Amino acid sequence: MQLRTKWFLIISILVFPSAVYLIFLQGEANFDKPLEFIGPQTDSTLHKIPEFTFLNQYDDTISSADYNGNVYVANFIFTTCPNICPQMTYQMTRIQQKMKNYPRFKLLSHTVNPEYDTPKVLREYANAMQVDTSLNNWNFVTGTKESIYAMAPAYFVNAFEDKDAPGGFLHSEYLVLIDKDGHVRSRKDDNGNVMGVYDGTSAYEVGLLIDDIKFLMYDHWYSAKKSANEK
Repeated sequence: MQLRTKWFLIISILVFPSAVYLIFLQGEANFDKPLEFIGPQTDSTLHKIPEFTFLNQYDDTISSADYNGNVYVANFIFTTCPNICPQMTYQMTRIQQKMKNYPRFKLLSHTVNPEYDTPKVLREYANAMQVDTSLNNWNFVTGTKESIYAMAPAYFVNAFEDKDAPGGFLHSEYLVLIDKDGHVRSRKDDNGNVMGVYDGTSAYEVGLLIDDIKFLMYDHWYSAKKSANEK
């Protein structure tokens, strides 16, 4: 692929919604695994988010099946959090707005205080944080403590009770990018180190995450297109 074509493709991915930039994609992409796979892996097995079932803010059952085939961003919060959660949720709303024209993209927020954060409380929190409910792509989920806390290590974050932590719960400020097959993905930083997760309180890192979401969605689309052409 010529250099000019390559850079036009990259700019298209970063700037245009999928419905627009897919029209312009031509030829062979020249990306060499722009995002790394995170977690333990063997020659035949990649780390994958395990199956889950929770209740969302509308009291609907949400499972891993609802996210299969979608790129999504996950995090862990609680509605009475006195410090980082509002920042994280604001950055998630930023992602939601940036990605609102892209198909097959979702968000997932787990509460780490399920005894208090009922579906009704989560719904009120989402409304207060100005989540765009018309997009229907963001679930705030609750369940048992055991089921939620067991999920956190799969996302490489922390979530547990801690009476000494602000609000009584210790949880990571990270946002985690998941591909359509349930694998955790991330870029390398400027020093060549794999980031793994993105700081949900950093506007800069969330900007990188938004770019990586778009690259990942293109990568999925291009792989499917190439596979179909080879049949």
